[in-house]
Amino acid sequence: MSRIKYYYDPKSCKYERYTPSKWDVGINILGIVSMASILAIAFIMMFNHFFDSPKELKLINENKELKLYYSLLEDDVELMNAMVADLQDRDDNLYRVIFESEPIPTSIRNAGFGGTDRYRNIKDKGLNQEKMILDVMGKVDQLKRKLYVQSVSYDELSETALNKEEYWASIPAIQPVHNEELSRLASGFGMRLHPILKVRKMHSGIDFSAPKGTPIYATGDGVVEVVKTDFGGYGKNIIINHGFGFTTRYAHMNEFNVKRGQKIKRGDCIGYVGNTGSSTAPHVHYEVKKDGKFVNPVHYFFKDLNPAEFDKILELASRENQSLS
Repeated sequence: MSRIKYYYDPKSCKYERYTPSKWDVGINILGIVSMASILAIAFIMMFNHFFDSPKELKLINENKELKLYYSLLEDDVELMNAMVADLQDRDDNLYRVIFESEPIPTSIRNAGFGGTDRYRNIKDKGLNQEKMILDVMGKVDQLKRKLYVQSVSYDELSETALNKEEYWASIPAIQPVHNEELSRLASGFGMRLHPILKVRKMHSGIDFSAPKGTPIYATGDGVVEVVKTDFGGYGKNIIINHGFGFTTRYAHMNEFNVKRGQKIKRGDCIGYVGNTGSSTAPHVHYEVKKDGKFVNPVHYFFKDLNPAEFDKILELASRENQSLS
């Protein structure tokens, strides 16, 4: 029960009962409501400071889940990058070595994917986790690029593999004359004493001594590119183009057994040993070029020699003696 209020009235010299006006009641009510509102706001602010609302709790949990999924996705991307790196390593150091293909440059494998405007749509949205999203998208795009390059590489190797049968048939892999006793190799590849000039000069092939008229055989499949006679130098000689960067020359022949443009197989008789050109005794001077450069023909004699015979002929070819031409 509310207290009754009184006030002193000087006119009547008596205490009169106080009756509040509607205005006073309104002011009082407004003050109470204002104070209650202030206290309520303060309470809510303190509550929100120390406690999360259900909506905030939901968002916090969603953020935790997103970060967890991001972490798992990032781990998967790193795992896939490691797997791609293993494929790249095997591609460069195994498959391409076997098929004699140049490794793919690192600059191509790690090249960028798209331009700086590629992620403009993401940036324009102003997402809270923009950096995290752009980071994982960049890694995924880089992975896509590596996989694309690797796919192209395997396509190239597949095509090479299909041609490998032809490749192995084309390599100059046998000796140009029958040499079962390994006694006909007279001079090897490298610096040798010239038989006429009597000075050490580069001998760009190997010499097989043999009686005049001994058959000379093509050492790999190919096409006869040159059939000509030089009155000095190589004398009667033939050049065969085997493809895949290989060419062979057979010099100082006595007779030809093929024509220019003729397709031949490994082991076909292309001519006969002679003593034409700058030659000091009947023999065949045999050269191999790979991509336009002279190489040691002995390194390709793997078709008709066992390991022991190969070691022996390699030792014979390494002796520095006098060449026959």
